[in-house]
Amino acid sequence: MSITLVLIIITTGISFYAWRQPAVLSGFIMNPYLVVKRGQYYRMLTSGFVHGSHIHLLFNMFSFYFFGSAVEVLFSYIFGSFGGVYFIVLYLLAIVFSDVPTLFKHQNNPAYNSLGASGGVAAVIFAFILFLPLEDICFYGVLCFPGFILGIAYLIYSYVQGKRSADRINHDAHLYGALFGVVYCAILYPPSLGAFLDQIKNWSF
Repeated sequence: MSITLVLIIITTGISFYAWRQPAVLSGFIMNPYLVVKRGQYYRMLTSGFVHGSHIHLLFNMFSFYFFGSAVEVLFSYIFGSFGGVYFIVLYLLAIVFSDVPTLFKHQNNPAYNSLGASGGVAAVIFAFILFLPLEDICFYGVLCFPGFILGIAYLIYSYVQGKRSADRINHDAHLYGALFGVVYCAILYPPSLGAFLDQIKNWSF
């Protein structure tokens, strides 16, 4: 069984359990005020294993399954027996790191909450884009774009929406999770940057 599938099973199980146990959901959710004022730093990780709805969970885990499976294979090929460890660290650290800007932004707002694995999933997707920037990523199997094009659009959209704060989605977590995925892979495997540039410099419509 792949690491990706194990993480999906764990996340799904915890999310379903938390929906039935409001106290668990409340204890796991990311609340910057409680993290800072009461030192409940564990919330920055546990919030990645609970979701707000079935659709929220399905979308994250569906994306994670396809991209996570691919990145897991890439890591195994590049790093050998350490590939699985590096993959787990990527996912878990991204969940934590993606919440850091939210922590500072909302640390004085007791009513603000955030949850979901989006930061970790975004990191995995952008790790995929870094290694395979010309691979198509499709919406509903119809609208397909090279990964690096979609990645740029996604970063711009997340940044703009994060500044606007016009909805209940934590766009900052998406943005910083994605950036973490790129930086993590670039540090772990520096040739990935050169390979990325070599692939896109000859790309054309």
